[in-house]
Order: sequence, then structure tokens, then C-alpha cells
Amino acid sequence: MHFLLVGPGALGCLLGAIVLKGMTGSDRLTVLDHNADRAGRLSRDGIGYHLEDQLVRFPVTAIADPQLADPVDIVLLCVKSYDVLSSLEFCRPLLSERVLVLFMQNGISHLQLQVHLGEAKAAFGTTTEGATLLGTGEVRHAGSGATYLGFLNTPEPQAAVGLQMTRDILSAGGLQVHLTDNILARLWAKLFINVGINALTAILGCTNGELLSLPGIDRRMDAAIDEAMHIAGKKNIPILDEPHHATRQVCLKTAKNISSMLQDVTKKRRTEIDAINGALVVLGKKLGIDTPENSLLSRQIKAMEAGYVR
Repeated sequence: MHFLLVGPGALGCLLGAIVLKGMTGSDRLTVLDHNADRAGRLSRDGIGYHLEDQLVRFPVTAIADPQLADPVDIVLLCVKSYDVLSSLEFCRPLLSERVLVLFMQNGISHLQLQVHLGEAKAAFGTTTEGATLLGTGEVRHAGSGATYLGFLNTPEPQAAVGLQMTRDILSAGGLQVHLTDNILARLWAKLFINVGINALTAILGCTNGELLSLPGIDRRMDAAIDEAMHIAGKKNIPILDEPHHATRQVCLKTAKNISSMLQDVTKKRRTEIDAINGALVVLGKKLGIDTPENSLLSRQIKAMEAGYVR
């Protein structure tokens, strides 16, 4: 099984390290990065996987030209939601009918983009694992969680086998991974958590755990989640877990973790607000549902982005 990792950020490096831990026999992983300098550093230094006080370094081959890649079986697409389309175009020479692309984005804006895969097949994943990028190819496994993989539509047999093998390798690498027949509900379950945590931590500059101790923030968290639940109900999307409790549990389990959105604003990068809280605002308007808290969170994050000193 040949895995191609696209997007060596925090989640990408975490999943890359986990795949490298879990591989056996002829399995292999290649990193494809549009940044040639970063690809060179990854090939030279590998992926550094930090867990508590331990560091394990995994050698990896990284390339910046998709034409240099051998035929692949699984593409782990770990880029930000707003980079999905450009990344799929970059990978297009590799996207044959035998390839399975596993989308691992936050939010829900990427769910309609499988039409851009050509003959390749699409699967979707979501995880509550915590990951913090410490530097190029250096990732801290900042909290354990659960990972779900599945298809939005009935898969072809080869795609189903590919996803099962991906699940097996990730499990062998140490993750708690489940295949599900209702990945859409799982993606929304993660959306509820992202809606309640990410923007607030970015605005307040706090860790996930600190959200639970700041006065009044629990009300904003609950309001944002309530709006998301209202929209999910209108769209007949099953709510698998109690979202308020699940969000607080993630805060506790990843108490010291810095959310991806806080990492982005700290480094003055574009955030995924449009795919998370912003996506709910758009859906709310279409469905006639008011989303005052998610609208406020979106405006606050957009104002922070606009204030970056370039």
C-alpha cells in the first residue's frame, strides 16, 4: 500500500507518523509538498513525533513534483479546507480510478468537493486527536481521541478495501480508529466541537482546557453549539453524541492543546472560520435559522485576520 500525504501541517505530520509506525511489509509513505524547500527538509530530517517526553524520528521521502511520485493507492489529504481545490489540482496527475482520496478537513465546506476528483474515489475522515506543529516536520501528539472514516455514498469494492487497510494501519500505529456507515453524522459531531472550541480559543488566546474556567465563555460555547444543532435538526442529520458534553470532554482531554485556529492566528495565517462557524451562518440563512453567536464569532475572527501586519 502506497500512501501519499498531502499537507504536512500538524494533522498531516501526526497522521504521517502514525502511518509510518503502523506500516508493515511493502507499505510506504511519500509526502507531496508544493514547497520544495520544506520537502527537502522533510526528506533530510524526517518527521519528528513528540509524545509526552519522548521523541521518535521517522525517515520519510518528500517530493515537490507529483510527476516524480510512483503510483499511489491512498491520498491522505490533510490541507486546510480552503486549500482543497488547489491541492486536488496539484495532485491531478496521480488521481487515477484506482486511487482513494481521504479528506481529513475540519468543518463541512469540503464535502461537496469530491466532484473534482475525476476518476479517483472519495472517503472522509474526522478525528479528535490533538496535534501541535512545533516546526517543519515536528509534531506534538497533544491529546488522544477517536478517529472515524467512511464514505458519503456506497463505495466500490476496491475503495472499501483501501479504507479498511488504511484503518488497520492507523490502528497499528496507535490510533483508535473506527469505520462508520454514517460518516456525515460523525463529521457534524466534530463540527459541533470545533464550533464550540476553535474560534473562542483563537479570540481569547487560551488553551482548550482554559475555556472551561473563563467566566461567561460557557454560555457562548453553548449558544454556538445550540445553533449548529438547530441546523443539523433541520437537515435531518442525526446527532450521535450530546454535543455540549462531548465538547467539554474534548476540552478536558486536550486541556493543554492549542487549537488549530489559535495556532493560525498566532502565526498570522488564514483560519478555517469559513468552513466551521461561517459555514453554519451560510446554512442558517438558507434555512431561515438565526445564528447570532456563530455570526459574531465569524466576524471576530475575520477582524483578527484583517488586522494581521503583513
